[in-house]
Amino acid sequence: MSRKRVAVLISGRGSNLAALIRAAHEATYPAEISLVVSNRPEAAGLSIARAAGLATEVVDHAAFGADRPAFERALERRLNTYGVELVCLAGFMRILTADFVNQWHGRMLNIHPALLPAFKGLDTHRRALDAGVKIHGATVHFVVPETDSGPIVMQGAVAVRPDDNEATLAARVLAVEHRIYPAALKLVASGRVRVDGARCHVSDGRVPDGDFIVPHA
Repeated sequence: MSRKRVAVLISGRGSNLAALIRAAHEATYPAEISLVVSNRPEAAGLSIARAAGLATEVVDHAAFGADRPAFERALERRLNTYGVELVCLAGFMRILTADFVNQWHGRMLNIHPALLPAFKGLDTHRRALDAGVKIHGATVHFVVPETDSGPIVMQGAVAVRPDDNEATLAARVLAVEHRIYPAALKLVASGRVRVDGARCHVSDGRVPDGDFIVPHA
């Protein structure tokens, strides 16, 4: 089986990176982590990658000032050097230009801590609590130039509890992220995802019966 070569782009602790690494250790997983890139030299996720024996690169955005295209050219060179076929953004805290995103159309994934299209952007857990939603979660989607707007590959949900605060809700959503990101990458790397406009179609995808209703009456 030919495994897809994946780069994971990080800026911080690397918890989703760790979940992807664990999944890629499985012999039948259709993707391998070929490279981990951080835009921050001090990112804790780099230590996770090195401990796993993975190649790492740092492309420090601060060195490029406001010149985003120059930063992205340096990033693209690293991706090309390692023969990367798919890119996973995992807590990568840089807004990418439309030119860069379009180069990776249909080949770049992101995970967002909300049930898109609700709560795009930052502070998703606080905003979900402020809005009084009963169900919250995470979304894996393809990256498009408009932030948090690409075709949705997979979502996972949690119930919002009456006593939740940002920290408790974030912890449960993070656990869901660690499940759905490796699963979504598996679908994409195995060629089971077809993008049709704004929608993703998954071949042989299982959809459970039943409803998720919160709270119970």
